[in-house]
Amino acid sequence: MKKKACKNCKIFVEGDKCTICGRQNFSTNWQGRIFITNQENSEIGQKMGLEKQGEYAIKVR
Repeated sequence: MKKKACKNCKIFVEGDKCTICGRQNFSTNWQGRIFITNQENSEIGQKMGLEKQGEYAIKVR
């Protein structure tokens, strides 16, 4: 089964609600993954606007 990502904040979600924004708007149509382990020192995370550590999709449709 393909992982689902939140369309709003792009984090991968396992439950019924997004852990960051609380929405229930998900997609299984995504491309690329990025793992943020330290959001404060991650240049890519800062450019993408990611505020929490976790696994994110790069592009969500």
